[in-house]
Amino acid sequence: MTINQYNFAGKKAIVRVDFNVPLDENGNITDDTRIRGALPTLKKIIADGGAAIIMSHMGKPKGKVNPKLSLGQIRAAVEAALGCPVAFADDCAKAADAAAALKMGEALLLENLRYYPEEEGKPVGVEKGTPEYDEAKKEMKTRQAEFAKTLASYADCYVMDAFGTAHRKHASTAVIADYFDADNKMLGYLMEKEVEAVDNVLSNIKRPFIAIMGGSKVSSKIGIIENLLGKVDKLILCGGMTYTFAKAHGGNVGQSICELDKLDVALGVEELAKKNGVELVMAPDALCGDDFKNDCNTQVCPADNIPEGWEGLDAGPKAQKLFAEAIKGCKTILWNGPAGVFEMETFTGGSRAIGNAIAEATAEGAFSLIGGGDSVACVNKFGLADKVSYISTGGGALLEAIEGKVLPGVAAIKG
Repeated sequence: MTINQYNFAGKKAIVRVDFNVPLDENGNITDDTRIRGALPTLKKIIADGGAAIIMSHMGKPKGKVNPKLSLGQIRAAVEAALGCPVAFADDCAKAADAAAALKMGEALLLENLRYYPEEEGKPVGVEKGTPEYDEAKKEMKTRQAEFAKTLASYADCYVMDAFGTAHRKHASTAVIADYFDADNKMLGYLMEKEVEAVDNVLSNIKRPFIAIMGGSKVSSKIGIIENLLGKVDKLILCGGMTYTFAKAHGGNVGQSICELDKLDVALGVEELAKKNGVELVMAPDALCGDDFKNDCNTQVCPADNIPEGWEGLDAGPKAQKLFAEAIKGCKTILWNGPAGVFEMETFTGGSRAIGNAIAEATAEGAFSLIGGGDSVACVNKFGLADKVSYISTGGGALLEAIEGKVLPGVAAIKG
């Protein structure tokens, strides 16, 4: 069943969205991309004459109630964006009465799913690799199924529209689908678009194909980096992982973020790139700070010769030119992860240079796919959102899909 074929009139639809939006210290939304992304699906349900029960996680409360991660903080914003009354249920597992009271043309927002450990299905307070853990895992699987069954009981149909969590087999993203027949479960518009965008990149690659991978750790990206080295013509590695590579060659990285236990992994990546004929582009210089704050003292240093007490916080001017040059003329572009601490204005230069180069290449006919919360925040911050081909709401899910992995949130619907 597709969402376009389905008539929601008189039906209550439980919709898994990704409203894990960034908030400031006062609980105000700083980037509403994910809320806007879910609107076509939610509006279709309401316009058909149905009612929407909206569920999401926020942050990592680890199975405990944390007021700072309450979805109640965004209820008013969701109501304003959706244009219909949105009620709030302050306990997602005890919302049967609120769901029953819901009228057609209205919506109900459930409290953070991850206040319950059953959502993620991981045993709590038991050490991995012990007999107790295996026992707890079995018990948790049963509890997770019960939790999913409770959520399913609120509605007549299920819509999966949270691409950002589609790579997780959680109660609300995959297990819940077991409680609906094939005619009453479907992907939402956002999910359909996301899956299509990934297919577009993988099955219709126009060359040269460049991937830009940023972020702080090599370890969190190693699987996707190795996979990409079999697909791309060029790979830019930037952000904090720059300094692990510099250190692997005996460089000095000062106080920069560096994974000392991944130096051999970094050298292995370089070897694989060489073997596959991939042009690996790394920052030759870095904009360094003597403190992790916007108004610290700064200096430009070679990326492999940073003095003690200083840390690399952005790509330097040479690196920015090198990145822009590498992107120029490419026909397929994937960007995941910033080149520096772009949240601080002083250290936006590297990410801005990448964003501008991608926008220019897109204007010349390239297909550009931006994925991952930080990269999306970058293009929004720099006013480039309408100058790239597609902005994905998923970070990990996008990367796993590009790695060729089956996403549980998609498999639960499509089989």
